Amino acid sequence: MLHSLFLIFVGAAVLGTLALMARQSLIIGYIALGIVLGPWGLKWVTDTELIQDISNIGIIFLLFLLGLNLSPRKLLVLLRQTMIVTLLTSAVFASVGWGFATLAGFNMINSVIIGVACMFSSTIIGLKLLPTTVLHHRHTGEVIISVLLLQDMIAIVVLIAFQAASSELNTLVELAKLAVFLPMLVGGVWVFKHLVLLKLLAKYDRIQEYVFLLALAWCLGIAQLAHAIGFSHETGAFIAGITVATSPIALFISESLKPLRDFFLILFFFALGAGLNVSELDQIWLPAVLLGGAMLVLKPVVFRFALHRVSETSKLGWETGFRLGQMSEFSLLIVFVALQSALIEPTAVYFVQLATLVTFIGSSYSIVLRYQTPIAVSERLRRD
Repeated sequence: MLHSLFLIFVGAAVLGTLALMARQSLIIGYIALGIVLGPWGLKWVTDTELIQDISNIGIIFLLFLLGLNLSPRKLLVLLRQTMIVTLLTSAVFASVGWGFATLAGFNMINSVIIGVACMFSSTIIGLKLLPTTVLHHRHTGEVIISVLLLQDMIAIVVLIAFQAASSELNTLVELAKLAVFLPMLVGGVWVFKHLVLLKLLAKYDRIQEYVFLLALAWCLGIAQLAHAIGFSHETGAFIAGITVATSPIALFISESLKPLRDFFLILFFFALGAGLNVSELDQIWLPAVLLGGAMLVLKPVVFRFALHRVSETSKLGWETGFRLGQMSEFSLLIVFVALQSALIEPTAVYFVQLATLVTFIGSSYSIVLRYQTPIAVSERLRRD
């Protein structure tokens, strides 16, 4: 593991430098490194499943930090405002994905699942490339966050349905359980925060190391509790963050965890590139690249149209569309779960993998060159 980390981070530093010199996003360098060093490239790093498991901690921290920056009251207002936009755009993207998969020769079930995988935008790309100034002080950040949260909720429902399809569990019963458990989880976390967490923070908040430790325990503990109930770790982490968002210590916690989040997200993007089986792409690389290209072109246009229909400005619609103009890590998770449930064939997984990578690379490149981001190569656009 130590040797793998050495290769990943030294390689990431080298390719990251080359990416910046070529005016590319750092994320592209991380993905390219995974392709080169992974089991389908030079085979210098072969235990990508372990790295993938570890890297998921970065996504958990990402959702925790997102929750820290949102007040619960504002979140409810935002979710109501963007519900129609999210449902409309998801239906359009699913239809386009289904059409491309059908033209590529997949059967009906495979095509439907591929279409579902196209519904979502990447929480990681969307938030990692969103400056704090936009996240905190601009309506654009609020719209992006609310759309991503609603998409994540839809993805959780889809995952439950796929998992239930491979077992004797009743999908409606499982969803009903979650509908009951979610308010219980939020309520329990809220009570524990007031009875224990805030009192500990008030007593020892001058010891920064302890605050950092307590924040880690709170984030990962609630994430694991949510997973035990039936939700994702990311859902639990978001709940852990948003329950502390109104605390004065939230800003310090947010700043303290950013370097840790970035450490694990580098591993995530490396594992994403390393997981691409190049030898299986002979038959499907062209339609997969075309699907990825279609998503890159279509998503900004559809988001702009949908947001304009609910009285948002064209400028906000275009920026939201470009920042959400990619497929998602949930796209990958959905097809992997469908494969484990024997609902689709392996070729469909590789099809979605390649299309997702194309959108990750194209979207991050277009965002870094067009809008303010923390990793922009232009001084004019670099904001954090």
